[in-house]
Amino acid sequence: MIKIFVQEKETEYSKKFFIKLMEMESNMTVSLDILEIQGFDISPEFTYPLFFLLLFFYFTLLFSNIGVLILIITEKSLHQPMYILFCNLSVNDLIGNTVLLPRLMAHIISTERFITYNQCAVQAFYSHTFGSASHMILIIMAIDRYVAICHPLRYSSIMTTKTVMWLSATAWGVSLLLVSVLIGLTVRLSRCRSVIQNAYCDNASLFKLSCDNVSINNIYGLFFTVLLFSCSIGGIAVTYFRIALNCWIKKNKELNSKALQTCASHLVLYLIMLWSGFLTIILHRFPDYPDLRKIAYILFHVVPANLNPLIYGMQTRSLRDKIFQILKRKVTAN
Repeated sequence: MIKIFVQEKETEYSKKFFIKLMEMESNMTVSLDILEIQGFDISPEFTYPLFFLLLFFYFTLLFSNIGVLILIITEKSLHQPMYILFCNLSVNDLIGNTVLLPRLMAHIISTERFITYNQCAVQAFYSHTFGSASHMILIIMAIDRYVAICHPLRYSSIMTTKTVMWLSATAWGVSLLLVSVLIGLTVRLSRCRSVIQNAYCDNASLFKLSCDNVSINNIYGLFFTVLLFSCSIGGIAVTYFRIALNCWIKKNKELNSKALQTCASHLVLYLIMLWSGFLTIILHRFPDYPDLRKIAYILFHVVPANLNPLIYGMQTRSLRDKIFQILKRKVTAN
């Protein structure tokens, strides 16, 4: 009887221990689903100046990009292939910055910087889609400029609305596919950490939460980066080389002026985006410079998004004329 009683007690204790263990594992899983974002390490006196600076940039890019979109959609004379590319660029800038900046600003003025794992994965997905789509759209814009400068008489037959729509859909489709695989490989990993060593969520910060073997993630991440930058740099270099060669052979002042006007702004914006993107990727390998990496990534989002509508809007004659006509009508009405 005593032996049976002891066995029953041992069984009871084992069950209680097992239940307690399951509760601990459950609590650990829940805690890992809530992530803490490291954010910026800034002095309290700079908190609100930085917040209002980012708020100003965000409202500026919202106003300018939405304004360009509304103008192109409402004006039938602007329903042309080139302006479809502007719309792609504006939509991408709006999505990419809306996913990043509001939460980043909230974390700057907050002492508690928490985000769920699912929200973090979504932010990383849209953030990487923004980067890859930016490169793809700028490649199409470079091709558009090449056809307009080197084959002006055939431009309308080559760059049709259907062609540009197909190229735009391809750019978005390829970007979504590549990024889906990138983030998909990361979310499959188990997690043993809950602190994002960054001011925002990206793929590298997410898979650093895992204690699993992430060699597949590193290999695909390297493939993704090399493919994207090779296509981007190669496409831009080839088109600009052909444009420069065509201008040098023809030695036409009007053609050279047109090429300089349309290509200089495109090239400057591309180089800003390229180098800030390079800095972000490289600095992930150097943890001693975390703030520099965070700033580079924010510049990658904010600077092109603010400059795109300003430069392309002012340097594209039809778009510029429409903007001036609207402003003139408002001034006259007042």
